[in-house]
Amino acid sequence: MLTVESEIAIDITAPDNPFLRGLFGPVGREITADNLEVEGEIPRDLYGSYLRNGPNPIFQPRGRYHWFDGDGMIHAIHFENGRASYRNRWIRTEGFVAERQARHAIWPGLMDKPDPSAPRGAGSDGWLKDTANTDVVYHNGHALALWYQCGLPYKIDAFTLETLGIETFSGGLKRAVSAHAKVDPQTGELLFFDYSTHAPFLTYNVVSPNGELIHHAPIDVPGPRLPHDMAFTPRYSILMDLPLFWDPELLRRGAHKVTFYPEMQSRFAVLPRMGTNTDVRWFETSACYIYHVVNAWEETNSAGADEIVMDACRVVQPEPSARRADGELARMKAFLRLEAQLCRWRFNLATGAASEELLDDARTEWPTINRARMGRRTRYAYNSCVPHFEGIVKYDVERGSSEKYLFGPGRTANECPFAPRLGARDEDDGYVVAFVADANQPERGEVIILDAKNIGGAPIGRVKIPQRVPVGFHTVWIPGEQMRT
Repeated sequence: MLTVESEIAIDITAPDNPFLRGLFGPVGREITADNLEVEGEIPRDLYGSYLRNGPNPIFQPRGRYHWFDGDGMIHAIHFENGRASYRNRWIRTEGFVAERQARHAIWPGLMDKPDPSAPRGAGSDGWLKDTANTDVVYHNGHALALWYQCGLPYKIDAFTLETLGIETFSGGLKRAVSAHAKVDPQTGELLFFDYSTHAPFLTYNVVSPNGELIHHAPIDVPGPRLPHDMAFTPRYSILMDLPLFWDPELLRRGAHKVTFYPEMQSRFAVLPRMGTNTDVRWFETSACYIYHVVNAWEETNSAGADEIVMDACRVVQPEPSARRADGELARMKAFLRLEAQLCRWRFNLATGAASEELLDDARTEWPTINRARMGRRTRYAYNSCVPHFEGIVKYDVERGSSEKYLFGPGRTANECPFAPRLGARDEDDGYVVAFVADANQPERGEVIILDAKNIGGAPIGRVKIPQRVPVGFHTVWIPGEQMRT
């Protein structure tokens, strides 16, 4: 059964921008659909909800549309007792509400110049619209929708997808929250950083399992930086100071140009879970950029020294080449390719030495793991093939092996979370699920269910979604037993 909950006319014409049409184009209906059609089967031990965030703009952009500009929309599919239901909802951010009332776009986009006449916004200098469109995490019984340039966390009912308001952590939120906040599955704590063009340039924060901000610490860095992700272990958090950031001279003049500085080192701050700037130990490696971390953990090396091991996707070309004559759209597309390789960093806590190692030369990104083991040693990762999101690679980092599943011609999906089966006995005992966009069937969506132990095999089930699901960003799998508590 399909119910149209609301419908908003999409007022956009942009034939030259691929991120506003085709598989990326926005949808105008919020729907609820139960007892979805399935090809194959939905395993009865697949129980929980798969939420995916992404951009879904309504109004004609004021200038040049960047894929990151679109209003946030959560798509969710819930599995229970061999059945599936789907719903999608816009995130009712303050910017979304204001523009709907005005009936046009108010704020400039990421590829535009700041507009001093626009209302105060969000982001590095407060001139962008906080769309909460980037990531979604589950903490303290609610989903939190987060924004890539550090924004306000929007609390979402994980089942109905209703926007419940801004999460202030009982009034303790000091500034903003990074897109890739982390939830420790053992303690229930939420860890995040925040960056700005104004001092303090970087802060580190911890929220208790019941939603109280219990730790806030400014971290010294030389100037405005653009970290995208972080990592943690049971005892430590790892923050990043990487040599891809705004050109300082242009920034002083109010211009934002992301530039890579290969002559600089990459720096990693290791500090205790409740540490401050005085506790930070900096580890240096070669110049690079990292969008997404796979996982990190603590172990003792062969010499008996404690180490932190961090696996992440190392960007091949942090500042991709795009000819000025090709225009800003070409530069945006070059950055969005996210070509990266799986690498491992080791931080020796006894000697202060750091090392990095290439684990695979294939281009993969958007990694996921069994989130129940985040911060502890993991063997498996599930990465998306880039730059075209044409498949999934399952890595076994202990054996140094991998296997791949390809979606097929005209089909694409980016981040694909792992979903443990009920009663799972080991790390990869479960499924990998994915919202697949299909150019061959542009008016409908699909969710596929893969056996995580046999990722290269045919899907166990293909769940039909009665409208298109645009290509989007990050995901979370919420086990059903957690949603009911």
